[in-house]
Amino acid sequence: MIDAAAHQPAKTRWRLMLSLLPIGLVLLLLFGGALILSLAQSLGFAPWYGINSFPDFGYFAALWGDTAFWWALAYTLYYSLAATLIGLLLAIALALCLISSFPGKTVFAHLYKLPLMVPYAVGIALAIIMLGNGGLLSRAAAGLGWISDPAQFPRLLQTHAGWGVIAVYVWKQTPFMTLAIHAVLVDAGRDRAEVAATLGASDSQIFWRITLPQIAPGIVSSSLICFAFNMGAFEAPFILGGGFPDTLPVLAWRYFNNPDYAMQAQGMAVVVSIGLIAGGLIWLYLAAYRRYEASWGRV
Repeated sequence: MIDAAAHQPAKTRWRLMLSLLPIGLVLLLLFGGALILSLAQSLGFAPWYGINSFPDFGYFAALWGDTAFWWALAYTLYYSLAATLIGLLLAIALALCLISSFPGKTVFAHLYKLPLMVPYAVGIALAIIMLGNGGLLSRAAAGLGWISDPAQFPRLLQTHAGWGVIAVYVWKQTPFMTLAIHAVLVDAGRDRAEVAATLGASDSQIFWRITLPQIAPGIVSSSLICFAFNMGAFEAPFILGGGFPDTLPVLAWRYFNNPDYAMQAQGMAVVVSIGLIAGGLIWLYLAAYRRYEASWGRV
């Protein structure tokens, strides 16, 4: 009886692994194959374009030796980090509101999720309608007498300040991060916070010592997903950004759009660089999170 019971978890694990094998193979072939092919192309293996100099690190050398690449990297990191941080702060505030009782909470709990159902292209169009110099905000400012003409409204789009890009990212991603953080809060419950409040702890003490450690997993998982997406996003920086120097995804698109086929390998070097940089930053973020968890005795 004991031997049978001991073998049962092993059988269950094997069944689970076998059930996941088909989707695992598909993911391995699609993403693993694409990753290997991208790396090979960035190193000069693209015989269908007449390029077969593998292994050739010249494409990376030319790319990293160009100041335009480093400017593009700076803007990519700026848009990605700023949007993720602003969205995260808003998401934490919204998640904390959702565990409280207030009039209209049921309606609010549904309304804040609406951006999740709207494509990014629609969000970009809304940004142009709202934030453009002929948009609703500029016309409202002119109607209120703050400016004499809508054209005098501060330019928010097509600048390297990236207000439009960041606005679209924050508008679209804040509900996603809110859902993740709120789910962790609901699962953790409010018992510890209520006990701490009964014992005289202030709101700030409750947040930093109880609530923040509770929601840390939701913060890390949701912010990582949003940051990784922002690093590789193309549409918003292309339409709402300030132009040259572009973000890295737009720079890659320009290389791919070049009639010189040799630039295809250069564009793939940009794509691989995005993956390497984003992966390195994510690794550092997770390492810092593990240290934070260790400080609370969780690992």
